[in-house]
Amino acid sequence: MTTTPSGTFRLGTRSVKRLGYGAMQLAGPGVFGPPRDRAAALAVLREAVARGVDHIDTSDFYGPHVTNQLIREALHPYPDGLVIVTKVGAVRGDDASWNPAFTAADLTRAVHDNLRNLGVPALDVVNLRVIMGSDHGPAEGSIEAPFTALAELQRQGLIRHLGVSNATPAQVAEARGIAEIVCVQNHYNIVHRADDALIDELARLGIAYVPFFPLGGFTPLQSSILSEVAAELSATPMQVALAWLLRRAPNILLIPGTSSVAHLHENLHAADLELADEAFGRLDAIGRTQTG
Repeated sequence: MTTTPSGTFRLGTRSVKRLGYGAMQLAGPGVFGPPRDRAAALAVLREAVARGVDHIDTSDFYGPHVTNQLIREALHPYPDGLVIVTKVGAVRGDDASWNPAFTAADLTRAVHDNLRNLGVPALDVVNLRVIMGSDHGPAEGSIEAPFTALAELQRQGLIRHLGVSNATPAQVAEARGIAEIVCVQNHYNIVHRADDALIDELARLGIAYVPFFPLGGFTPLQSSILSEVAAELSATPMQVALAWLLRRAPNILLIPGTSSVAHLHENLHAADLELADEAFGRLDAIGRTQTG
């Protein structure tokens, strides 16, 4: 059997195509400051939507403010059906550091910044970006207070749907006990597989899972098996890594980022790749080897 990993999945009240776009790379180096080429950044956003992308991931702390302002300039007034997902819970220092911003006042300010810079009366989806550990990776700790603050902003009509990012399974459960969540955005890819069980649980619940760093992030994925399968399919290793994610679970939504129109086209073609069972199994073994 071969499978083309296409289709849609529910994100809040809308069904979106499973291959979206992440805006983080539109900011300057280190996700700080303006883009190297503003015209190119605007062109990527417009081309993504022209090619049918209906799910864009962003945050007002990218830049800060840069990516949201670019999205507004490129796409406002937004086309019907476009879902813009943002995240709050951090601020950028003058030295480009990423610092927690978890108080109710911090979160209220962040939501209003997003509303203003995106030019919308309400935010489609807001993820609470959890920063607990010193290395900014997932770490246990209660998120009751900040998530309750976001739930209150939702009740005020400023947010339509809520989610969590960089969260542990316990934090996901805690958030679900406070308000409905529509997505979880965590680090996951063909090699980094810590969330395998969580993905399957969320699939059963009908909750979207959105991997960040789907292609490895600042250290691109490298694997001889990935390269071999890519050669067999006349594709790039990165296209195959995205295709594997789309087939891994039906609730996975992808947001690969790029500042290049050519690279955007390459990423979008991943939705057309057909992975035979044998190829999928060989790729799946990469993660089992890494985590085992």
